[in-house]
This record gives sequence, structure tokens and C-alpha cells, in this order.
Amino acid sequence: MTPTERPADPYLQAFEGGFSGVLRWHQLDDLWERLRAKPEGWFAYALGEAPPTKPLEPADLDRFLSELDRLIRAEHGEDYCGIVYADSLQNPDFVKVYDPNNLGAVCGSSGVRTLPGWTLSRLRPVDLHDALPAPGNRRRWWQRLFGSA
Repeated sequence: MTPTERPADPYLQAFEGGFSGVLRWHQLDDLWERLRAKPEGWFAYALGEAPPTKPLEPADLDRFLSELDRLIRAEHGEDYCGIVYADSLQNPDFVKVYDPNNLGAVCGSSGVRTLPGWTLSRLRPVDLHDALPAPGNRRRWWQRLFGSA
């Protein structure tokens, strides 16, 4: 997808929008508290799983945030966060959380897109693996192997 192409789906539009990084652990605590303060309407999506069709119940959101927080703090192993991004740190509607064990080049500097491990959004997710094109190097590899259709 080129920068001038905009996906038609609202979730994809939001996914491709601007995000701010959560650099410090206390900022992550603040972000989680903002989500917990308005717990209705959040969809939690684990990439690789089927996208959810309904938002989480408030208790499930709280449980998900607690477990996700434990996981990323235990497995990231840094004194900074840097793997969580929100469309707004003050009034979030979309959050991307990158898997500490599959970071690649999150910023995209390698030319290969690394998708987050999880998203939280107020929009119903679509399957990102289906919606976003595979990296060109993988397509070229596949085409070399089996020919272009």
C-alpha cells in the first residue's frame, strides 16, 4: 500500500493513522488506566486469531490489560517500554502492542512491516494478515518458487 492509498475499512484507516509511542513504563500505567476508566466498547484482537466480533466486557478488558501488562514487562526485559503505541495517549481509541518476542523493525526501517501482536480498538477489527499485503520480498520469493499468476 502506498502512502497515498487509503484503506476503505475504518479499522484499517485507524490502523494506518498516526500513533504516539509509550516510552516509559509509568506512561503505560497511565494508558491502561485511561482504558479502564472508559471500559465499554473495546475490541481486543490477537493477530493470528480470528478477529473478534463483539467488544470485551469491562471485566474481560481489565483481565486482558493485566495479563498483557504482565507478559510484556516480563518478556520485554528493558528499562523502557517502547513497544506500545496509541492514537492518543490522553484519549485513546486505538492501541497497538508489539510482541516482545517478534519485534523485527517495528519502525519499518528494514523495509519489512512488522505487525503488532495485539490491538485494542473501539472499531471492530479485520484480519490484518488478509487485509495488508505481504512484504514484497516474500511475494517475490513465492513467485520465483511457483511462478507468477
